[in-house]
Amino acid sequence: MILDYETMRFIWWALLGALLIGFAITGGFDLGTGILLPFIGKTDNERRVILNSVGTTWEGNQVWLITAGGALFAAWPMAYAVAFSSFYLALMLTLLGLWLRPVGFDYRSKLPSQEWRFNWDKALFLGGFIPALIFGVAFGNLLKGVPFHLDNDMRIFYDGSFFGLLNPFSVLAGLLSVAMLTMHGAVYLQLKTEGIMAVRSQTAVRLFTILTLVIFAGAGFWVAAIDGYHVTSEVLSNAPSMPLNKMVQEAGLWLDNFGHYPVLWAIPGLAFVSGFTTLMLSKANRPGLAFITSSLTLTSVILTAGVAMFPFLLPSSIAKNCSLTIWDASSSLSTLKIMLLVTLIFLPIVLAYTSWVFKIMRGKVTVEHIQHNDHTAY
Repeated sequence: MILDYETMRFIWWALLGALLIGFAITGGFDLGTGILLPFIGKTDNERRVILNSVGTTWEGNQVWLITAGGALFAAWPMAYAVAFSSFYLALMLTLLGLWLRPVGFDYRSKLPSQEWRFNWDKALFLGGFIPALIFGVAFGNLLKGVPFHLDNDMRIFYDGSFFGLLNPFSVLAGLLSVAMLTMHGAVYLQLKTEGIMAVRSQTAVRLFTILTLVIFAGAGFWVAAIDGYHVTSEVLSNAPSMPLNKMVQEAGLWLDNFGHYPVLWAIPGLAFVSGFTTLMLSKANRPGLAFITSSLTLTSVILTAGVAMFPFLLPSSIAKNCSLTIWDASSSLSTLKIMLLVTLIFLPIVLAYTSWVFKIMRGKVTVEHIQHNDHTAY
């Protein structure tokens, strides 16, 4: 049967990755512009230009994150439960950062006071920086292993702490996330602004693209020294989800998948190629094409982590056999099939709507436009 349990599990692993990439590309430049807000915008009008450049799209872009969370909950309920139990405080900080964004957009220009607006600008900066950092820290902890275990009744026990999540490798992964999303936001601002603001954005593209590639290379060398997790017992990819029915050992490196399938090295390779191409296109003042290559850089970085971990979703650092994989932590076959049908219906609609919005909003935002349409400016 074509859509057997094994195939459906793999499809939903790929779809979850696609949703995360979709959020990184669309919501990523929103977060990046928030991080750059105090630095690219030197005056109140310039900062309003930045906010208006994302004001019509940022809410829709958050749908990708919500959808990814929903997909994790429905397709991988055990992984969802472990993640939200283990990263609870970190996720609450992420939500706090994301909550600062709508109130910042709505209330920033309610009063003419410069102090009022400056404080909201700081809130919007934090609303971009905190989620970007924590997303990367979370990925770093997945590669290091999360300190949780399951008992025989499948109850979840987290044996770590919030500050334990802030280990050196995970902080490096967090900085990588901040750098690449800021790069993406800088490319977007170069595309949407003109004059001195476009020049500043071009400088930011150069800085954060180089940082992204340097940190990505450093993280790659670090990962090469981290013991990877391997299922040493028989893999029952078509069996019901029973996470404890396997044996897992630290029997190699996370890069083993690349060794078994050398063609996979094209994925991290594409990150460097697209990153350097972004630099050249930005310097040549071709921000539209640079946005495409910047998106490819983000995609390649995320895919590199996903491919390295496959088939693990949540490795356990203290009880290896409790690690969750795509073969033993999914919903039932019927649930995965129903979800796939719904996805095939609604995902094209979301893609079409998103494309349409970006098409009609593709013009530049200028200070003159802000002054002329003051009632619509943030």
